[in-house]
Amino acid sequence: MTFATRQLLGAAALLATGAVTAACGPVHGNTASGGGSSSPGAGTAPASPGSSPAASSGAAASGCSSSALTARVDLAQGGAAAGSVYVPIDFTNTSGSACTMDGYPGVSFVRSPAGGQLGNPASRNPAAAPAMVTLAPGGVAHAILQVAQAGDFSQSACTPVTAHWLKIFPPNQATAIYAQYDVQACAAKLPAKLGSQLAVYVVRPGAGKAGHAP
Repeated sequence: MTFATRQLLGAAALLATGAVTAACGPVHGNTASGGGSSSPGAGTAPASPGSSPAASSGAAASGCSSSALTARVDLAQGGAAAGSVYVPIDFTNTSGSACTMDGYPGVSFVRSPAGGQLGNPASRNPAAAPAMVTLAPGGVAHAILQVAQAGDFSQSACTPVTAHWLKIFPPNQATAIYAQYDVQACAAKLPAKLGSQLAVYVVRPGAGKAGHAP
């Protein structure tokens, strides 16, 4: 083996050693917090503090269980139009982990958390398509509830009473949570031809704001 050949073999060995060292070194990348960024097909709703469309960093967040959520009706952000009031139901993630909400909550009137359902449950308003929303710990999402005035229906069909609570099933959950809300409700189930007193929109990121379209 000539001296020149030995030099070439030595240089090749050094290059190979460097390549192995680089491959074993640390990999640095961006990490997401507060629920991550949107993933393809997760919807186009803008992200709000503490919530975003579907998470993408690490393992996917699981659906928000009823035990991980509290619900509140924010009357200060309500509005009215054409014989109905619109109020946001704000959901807060009280757990220590991110979780997701996707679709419609189930909503009905009750007099108390121990009481039975009053009237019909809320119908679903399809004005906006469902999109997965991720709530970081402490994050908030909302769904708009439309409530028709009980006085718009005949007393015989409606049987108006005062409801004090909403019974709420978060999307894809079978256990209810409750939010206080005092309103005149139809205790009777309205005939289909009269429509529903309640309608609910899909869950959207952030807290509900007055004047924002559902």
